Amino acid sequence: MEAYINIPEEIHPRDLLGLGEERLHKIKNYFPLLHINLRGSTLHLTGTAKDIKDCEEKFDIVFYHYDRFNRLNDKDIEAIFGDENMQHGDTAPDIAANGEQTILVGVNGKIIKALTENQIKLVSASKKHDMIFAVGPAGSGKTYTAVALAVRALKEKEVKRIILTRPAVEAGENLGFLPGDMKEKLDPYMQPLYDALKDMLPYQKLIKYLEEGTIEIAPLAFMRGRTLNNAYVILDEAQNATQNQMKMFLTRMGKNAKFIITGDITQIDLPRNQTSGLLHATQLLKHISEIAFIELTAEDVVRHKIVSKIIEAYART
Repeated sequence: MEAYINIPEEIHPRDLLGLGEERLHKIKNYFPLLHINLRGSTLHLTGTAKDIKDCEEKFDIVFYHYDRFNRLNDKDIEAIFGDENMQHGDTAPDIAANGEQTILVGVNGKIIKALTENQIKLVSASKKHDMIFAVGPAGSGKTYTAVALAVRALKEKEVKRIILTRPAVEAGENLGFLPGDMKEKLDPYMQPLYDALKDMLPYQKLIKYLEEGTIEIAPLAFMRGRTLNNAYVILDEAQNATQNQMKMFLTRMGKNAKFIITGDITQIDLPRNQTSGLLHATQLLKHISEIAFIELTAEDVVRHKIVSKIIEAYART
């Protein structure tokens, strides 16, 4: 009997099976009567029905593990193929087991975790609340943590898509005078969101998600008139949203949606005659128990240690 296992297109066979197929040789040791050969990105199996079925089930676990942790090493192979009780949906022993702090494992096994008390509060609040306001200074990890939570929810199939949005206030949301197509006009304003995603998803998978619309990065004005269902939605730099824009955004929330609104009230770029929608919303909605409000401070800044001192100095002026 023969069968074929297709390696997912976002996984390079070399990353999965090692240089010179060294991991494939290790896998073959667990199925001595099964012939396993790699042909391009497809594994060709020849053997008994039981061996083929057992091998297919193990590779299901391998693919799930790789999708979750973005890596596979010899210890993972030993754990997955050496444990007869592992089933689909299981992974090798959690390389990121670290309690509340761990959010997910990013590219090359990078552990993405909450590093401070208030970041941990944000992670904890995400389990209990569908809408969260996370307010704090630059570098306090509010956006990075929010994006990590969104990627985790997508990986765990809790949502079907991620939507990341910002008010393009630096260009007055009038982007016509900038050179290039719409994507080229917007990319400079969305770059921090791309940077976070690149830490958390392999490049090919990220590109695929962006092309398919599984991950959407768009200016706040593009949210008007939409209902956002089955999505993890992050409004970043929310201090630069007007009151009307904030109301518009918050009322886009559809079924099975999670909203995180992040911003820094010390860096408002709106004209002086306009009130920040973030300031207004945090006061107007603070009595609604279903909404969580997390305040981050200079103590949560995880950039160079001098950044915290700079923030504190400006806060005293």
